[in-house]
Amino acid sequence: MDKTPAQADTLSANKLQLIDLLLKKKGISAPKVQQITRRAERRHGCLSFSQERLWFLNQLDADNPSYNLSTSIRLTGHLSITVLEQTLNEIIRRHEILRTTFSIVADRPLQFISPPAPLSLPISDLSPLASREERDRQLQLLAAEEARLPFDLAHGPLLRIRLLRLAAEEHALLLTIHHIISDGWSIGVFVKEVTTLYEAFSAGQPSPLPELPIQYADFAHWQREWLQGDVLDAQLSYWKEQLAGAPAVLDLPTDRPRPAVQSHRGAREEMRMGSEVVEKLREVSREEGVTLFMTLVGVFQALLWRYSGQEEVVVGTPIANRTRAEVEGLIGFFVNTLVMRTSMSGEPSFREMLKRVKESALGAYAHQDVPFEKLVEELQVERSLKHNPLFQVWFVLQSAPMSELKLTGLTLNQMEFDKGMARHDLKLELLESPVGLTGTFEYRTELFDAHTIKQVARNFELLLEHVASEPDTTVKRMVELVAEADAQRRMEREKEFMDAPRQRLRDIKLRAMNRAQLKGSEK
Repeated sequence: MDKTPAQADTLSANKLQLIDLLLKKKGISAPKVQQITRRAERRHGCLSFSQERLWFLNQLDADNPSYNLSTSIRLTGHLSITVLEQTLNEIIRRHEILRTTFSIVADRPLQFISPPAPLSLPISDLSPLASREERDRQLQLLAAEEARLPFDLAHGPLLRIRLLRLAAEEHALLLTIHHIISDGWSIGVFVKEVTTLYEAFSAGQPSPLPELPIQYADFAHWQREWLQGDVLDAQLSYWKEQLAGAPAVLDLPTDRPRPAVQSHRGAREEMRMGSEVVEKLREVSREEGVTLFMTLVGVFQALLWRYSGQEEVVVGTPIANRTRAEVEGLIGFFVNTLVMRTSMSGEPSFREMLKRVKESALGAYAHQDVPFEKLVEELQVERSLKHNPLFQVWFVLQSAPMSELKLTGLTLNQMEFDKGMARHDLKLELLESPVGLTGTFEYRTELFDAHTIKQVARNFELLLEHVASEPDTTVKRMVELVAEADAQRRMEREKEFMDAPRQRLRDIKLRAMNRAQLKGSEK
């Protein structure tokens, strides 16, 4: 099955092989780890490091919905509600994490696994609405409403599924799940199992899926036992050196002062880059022995340098963290966050800066086993409700989206919708496709206005074009060219604004003259 857009934290097999090759060329090898086995206690278990941080954040702000993962799938054709419910119940039975809640025992949080219980799929009928436009508008509103509804980690369930009936042979499935039990890869696993099981159950056949060798709680138990002592020390020593003296906050110019507490309200701005420019960027990447991801994150960091004026630019990026065969088919919170720090000192050309990005990325990949939460704890980063620790800007590169899926009598298409939320000050999510790059800038509306981010998106496009055509130019000169274009557009907008009243006055006078001439002709 093709990947879904929700799989922002995945790397394709080819990319993983390339990264492994690059690491070996640098003389870096991943640490050897023991096999993950089933734990003895089946009713409850410890939290993974990542889960523990989200649980802690939930205790501080239980109504915060920014850690909800949401997707919606349009189902076209004849849909059997009975078969769909059977399919969803089987997935929930297979994956213990979908039946998990979190409670405190002896002053520490544990995850508790409930036995399977029958799911009755809630259905909302939108078909009486007069037009398709009205139904689609209501669909977008309901999807955003579901995405913003918080979960109760102690009582659950931490998975919400809702079916919307748009017409006799058109439905939309809304899936919302808390990040503490899932990630982007997991959404892909869920969709894949829905298609496999629905097809089998529609034909009256049993499930073709083998039983899972382990469950997520087994991984959490294994992680706690493995990642300690010498293994942890070796990984941490790299990060302590890599992040020593890094700026705590990327000081981007905002339209409003940063509030004392983040609200997580957000909006989005779209951008697009054609295949011709992207192919030139791939060529630059090949010449420098890097991935397209490294080139794009380098361009983004150069843009952030232009806005912040800080020589050290730090961004966060996700990595699937599924290096073990046992966990590839599991639903759960595996994704880890890597911190990418790049220095802009010394007026490097973009090619020279790209070497620094490569060094930072390879080091991060080789030491990806340290959970971000553990890293924050060990580095004793000062906590603040104003901003996220270590980085405030997020970068993601996705592969091709999920293509249309065809089942017997049914077609599945994933739909996009705006949740109206932002987890970071600024997030750039790029989607790689045969026609080029499409991107979304997600931002906190408490910090930035829409016109500001529109300009950021346009400047990013300009910088991509400069890098594609003149990669030997210094980064400083590139951002100066972007700044000059930015200033020119600003002057043009100001001129338009100043000219507008005069133009309106001329229009009024012209209309008055036309009316006078018309009256004269009538006489």
